[in-house]
Amino acid sequence: MTIPNDIAITPALVADHRLKPDEYQKILDLIGRTPTYTELGIFSAMWNEHCSYKSSKKWLKTLPMTGPRVIQGPGENAGVVDIGDGQAVVFKMESHNHPSFIEPYQGAGTGMGGILRDVFTMGARPVAAMNALRFGAVDHEKTQHLVSGVVAGIGGYANAFGVPTVGGEVEFDASYNGNILVNAFAAGLADIDKIFLSEAKGVGLPVVYLGAKTGRDGVGGAIMASAEFGDDIEEKRPTVQIGDPFTEKRLLEACLELMATGAVIAIQDMGAAGLTCSAVEMGAKGNLGIELNLDMVPVRETNMTPYEMMLSESQERMLMVLHPDKEAVARAVFVKWELDFATVGKTTDDLRFRVIWQGDEVANLPIKELGDEAPEYDRPWTQANPAPGLAAGDVPQMDIADALLKLIGGHQIASRRWVYEQYDTMIQGNSVQRPGGDAGVIRVDGHSTKGLAFTSDVNPRYCQADPYEGGKQAVAEAWRNLTATGAEPLAATDNLNFGNPERPEIMSQLVHAIKGIGEACLALDFPIVSGNVSLYNETNGQGILPTPTIGGVGLLPDWAGMAHIGFAAENQAILLVGAPDLRGTHLGQSIYLRDLFNRRDGAAPHVDLPHERRTGDFVRKLIRSGVVTACHDLSDGGLGIALAEMAVASGIGARIERLEGQDPILQYFGEDQGRYLITVNLDPHGDAMKSLWAEAKTLGIFCPSIGTTGGADLVLGAARPVSIADLKAAHERWFPDFMASAAD
Repeated sequence: MTIPNDIAITPALVADHRLKPDEYQKILDLIGRTPTYTELGIFSAMWNEHCSYKSSKKWLKTLPMTGPRVIQGPGENAGVVDIGDGQAVVFKMESHNHPSFIEPYQGAGTGMGGILRDVFTMGARPVAAMNALRFGAVDHEKTQHLVSGVVAGIGGYANAFGVPTVGGEVEFDASYNGNILVNAFAAGLADIDKIFLSEAKGVGLPVVYLGAKTGRDGVGGAIMASAEFGDDIEEKRPTVQIGDPFTEKRLLEACLELMATGAVIAIQDMGAAGLTCSAVEMGAKGNLGIELNLDMVPVRETNMTPYEMMLSESQERMLMVLHPDKEAVARAVFVKWELDFATVGKTTDDLRFRVIWQGDEVANLPIKELGDEAPEYDRPWTQANPAPGLAAGDVPQMDIADALLKLIGGHQIASRRWVYEQYDTMIQGNSVQRPGGDAGVIRVDGHSTKGLAFTSDVNPRYCQADPYEGGKQAVAEAWRNLTATGAEPLAATDNLNFGNPERPEIMSQLVHAIKGIGEACLALDFPIVSGNVSLYNETNGQGILPTPTIGGVGLLPDWAGMAHIGFAAENQAILLVGAPDLRGTHLGQSIYLRDLFNRRDGAAPHVDLPHERRTGDFVRKLIRSGVVTACHDLSDGGLGIALAEMAVASGIGARIERLEGQDPILQYFGEDQGRYLITVNLDPHGDAMKSLWAEAKTLGIFCPSIGTTGGADLVLGAARPVSIADLKAAHERWFPDFMASAAD
């Protein structure tokens, strides 16, 4: 068979497509000839790291992905979990790291657009969004520009589309100077019997292109995201897509309307690698071939080549397989919404992927092998080498009040209000807990009491010191955040951000983090139902901190009974639930050491998973019983910061008892895991409190009363009192001051 090929395929061209010599040889062996330029692009798109998961696939298979509520696990556009009453929550998290560093506004905005399409492709209406953002050092020359652009891009897209942003993270570290992270999360609601998948079915059925026109923006974006940055980073700007949230909103409404007609057999978002990946995945999953006629593809630029059309990542586009007798109905829906509708191909029974352009066949490839035969590597990795613990007695001292004010007013702990107030957190009218707490909570529209809680978390410092414990901790922290609202944690999505997997030490981070994640998910009945892997996050050989972000979803039977972090009233007992004792023992890798003493040493804290489970279940039971008036899990900054955040959120102070013989630095700033602070509306000497303590003792949970709410100050033992007004001012001031300095 001869296919026209006007461009010579040279070793240099192969290398430009990020294909190794042995991978190119595998292509030659598969097709028995030299590929056309378009075919080379197709293979490069399908076999790159971003699309094929060739370095991580082996390890991802070890994660727990099933459970009694899981309807759809990894392998589709998003995960699907049963929330009762015939409803399901559909959700996923995905990265847009490389594009957001190159062009922050468009990169972050189209990252949000892509994750929203992943959700409504499944037939779900998006109801919540989050984002987990990592930027470089606060004094780096690009950081303020990137923060401003990314936040504006996310807000500009999500606000215009009409989905509330209910939570997220923003952190700074020098390891992200040359490679920021933008991880976007979206969740939607659907009826269980109306979930749509991407598996094509039936021979000779129309393959239909829907949405916006195809342009040259984003050509090669997935290939770019599968390599580390170098000095040529500015040359990659054209690979960043351009988004239009208003078109996406119309696409959402048109897709949901079309789905209701029964016309849709299969549907796939055109995300990474655009038309190529969507068509190949639909056909391969259904054991069918696909034939495309590029002359029918709607384009917005002249003289586009087949290579450009196949690899374009223009936004707001879908590919569907439709019932042929309902094609006219479908077309009418999209005409109504003023969106392109074009029959661009058909399904076939020969397992070939054919692409026709101007009467020539520019690609004819085995469709299954494009996906199934992508290289899968068992890359070398080194054994774990966790950081050693701190030496006994190595506790640098500082005035407790000064430390508290500096930490709560520092870049790690300070309020992110400047960020989230640029997002519409209340649109749709169902948000009942906004950003700033442990998790965002929405009401389930159309249901009188049911609520959903959302959170994302990871501590890259812990993952750097010990990827295995850090992976466990990321899952446990997300599980804990949901529990702290009273929600039952249902399932998780992961976004695994690492450096170059071809370096054994980086591959080791990935392997051990996945092992920790898997163990924690099993212990906590918190399966991974969707996710994304983002590798090669480094510039000129400098990698990011390992950052396996975990997004979690929880269910509240009655959102009105949820807990908040702010103290609810004065003269209520404060209980520390889950600590091994009152000493506070773990200062290694803490914010106290890093931000006050510029130290990044010590071991990551150990996560005792059985203890996490017992403690979390106990706290959730107390919240649902109605005795808990406020709840906050302990994380960065330990007990002192958790108390300060609860006080700032409410304007109510607290007095914590002095504990004789304990080192107050360890007590207040140690980052021991599996702990919660709760306040209760119980008589400290009454039978109900005694019953609570008896149950905790039976479960092996330490649950002492450590103080009382009230007053205008936070008093930590013998330390100098700190006014809530001063804490609040410090907490709220840092971010606006930091961003205002960018304009000076």
